[in-house]
Amino acid sequence: ANDSADDDFYSGGEAGLAASDDGDADYDFADHDSDDSPELLSHRQQQNYCILSEAGIKQRQEDDINRVSTVLSISKSEACALLRSYNWSVSKVHDEWFVDEERVRKVVGFPEKRIEMPNDRELACGICFENCPYASMSAAACGHPFCSVCWRGYISTAINDGPGCLMLRCPDPSCAAAVGQDMINSLANEEDKEKYGRYLRRSYIEDNRKTKWCPAPGCEYAVEFVVGSGSYDVNCNCSYGFCWNCTEEAHRPVDCATVSKWILKNSAESENMNWILANSKPCPKCKRPIEKNQGCMHITCTPPCKFEFCWLCLGSWSEHGERTGGFYACNRYEAARQEGAYDESERRREMAKNSLERYTHYYERWAANQSSRQKALGDLQSLQNDKLEKLSDIQSQPESQLKFIIEAWLQIVECRRVLKWTYAYGYYLPEHEHAKRQFFEYLQGL
Repeated sequence: ANDSADDDFYSGGEAGLAASDDGDADYDFADHDSDDSPELLSHRQQQNYCILSEAGIKQRQEDDINRVSTVLSISKSEACALLRSYNWSVSKVHDEWFVDEERVRKVVGFPEKRIEMPNDRELACGICFENCPYASMSAAACGHPFCSVCWRGYISTAINDGPGCLMLRCPDPSCAAAVGQDMINSLANEEDKEKYGRYLRRSYIEDNRKTKWCPAPGCEYAVEFVVGSGSYDVNCNCSYGFCWNCTEEAHRPVDCATVSKWILKNSAESENMNWILANSKPCPKCKRPIEKNQGCMHITCTPPCKFEFCWLCLGSWSEHGERTGGFYACNRYEAARQEGAYDESERRREMAKNSLERYTHYYERWAANQSSRQKALGDLQSLQNDKLEKLSDIQSQPESQLKFIIEAWLQIVECRRVLKWTYAYGYYLPEHEHAKRQFFEYLQGL
C-alpha cells in the first residue's frame, strides 16, 4: 500500500502533489521514512535500481540474447533481431513467438527455412551485375547473392546513416529478409563493426522501458530500474542524482508536473513581458517601452524618436508646465484618474507587478539554495580530496573513523536540495488553501 502511495505521489496521482496549469491543485507532503538508517536506505536503493557500466550493458544484452536463443532454438543473430523488434523485452518475445511464430518471422524478416545460394562456380551479383566466384558471394537467409564488395558498401552506408542499420534488410528491393549481426561481423570493416556495436548497446538502453541513460553531461552509465518499486530517486555512480520518472534532477518532495512547470517558467519569456509591463510604459509616439527609475516626470524618448512627454499622463510635454503641476506632478493625470480613465491600465500594471514580485520572492530563494548546494558539493569534494587526510593526521584517527563527517556533509547537500524545491512547491500552492499556506510558511520559518 505504501509503495502504491509513493508511486502516485511521484507520478502526480491523487496521493501526491498534483499540479495543473492554472495552479488550482491540491498539494500534500508525504512521509518518506527520512529517519531510516543509511544501511536501510542503501538496501532499498539496491532493490530499486542498478547502475550499469558499458561492460555491464554488454553483459546484460548478451545474457538476454542467449536466453532467447536457447528457449526458441534459434541462432544468436536471430535472437538479437527478435529482441530489437520487441524493444529488448524477453517476455514479450516469448509471448509473441509462441502465440504466432509465422507472423513474428514475417514481421522480423526470418524465412522459415534458410535458402542457400545456387551452387555454381560463378554467380551474378544483384547490385554490380558482375560475375563473381562463389567464394566471394554472400547472402542473407533469403539466398539472394551479392558480392563481398557490394555487401561492404551497402552495410557501410547503412551504418554511417545511423541507428537504422539495426533493422537492415536484404539489398534486393522485393525482399524483406533481415541482415543479422553475424553478417555485419563477417563483412563489415572494424570501424563499422565498432559503430554497429555502439548502436546496438544504445538500442538496448533507449528502447527498453526498464533502462535509461544517466542525464548528467558526459556520464556513460545507464540505470536499470524496477518499475513500480516506489521512490523514483536515483543516485548514479557519477554522483548525479535524478528522478527516474522525468529525468530532471532529484526533486522530492515536489511532483514531476510541478517541477516541469517551474523549469518552464524560469526559462519562459512571459516573465520578461511581466517585468516590462510592471516597470515600464510605452512611448506615446513610437511605442518603445521606457523604464523610469528616478528623476522628474519629463521623459525624452531615445533617438531617432526623441518625443518628449509626461510620464504620468503620457501627454506631450509641450502642453505641460507650472500650470499642470510642474516637473514632479501632473494635474491632468490626477483629474483623469479621479474619473477612472486610468483604472484598467493601472490595474493591469499593478497585477503584473504583484505577480512579478511574488515570482521573484520564490525564485530568489530557490536559486539561493541551489547556489548553497553547489558550494556544499564543492566543499565536500575538497574535504574528500585533501582535508579528510589532514584531519586524520591531526586527530590520529584512521579515515574510516571519520566517514561520519562525509555522511553529515551529504546530509547538508540533501537538505539544501529538498529546501530548494519546497519554494517551487510554495509558488504553486493555491491561494484559497489558507491552512496549507500558513503551515508551509511556518515550516519555512523553522
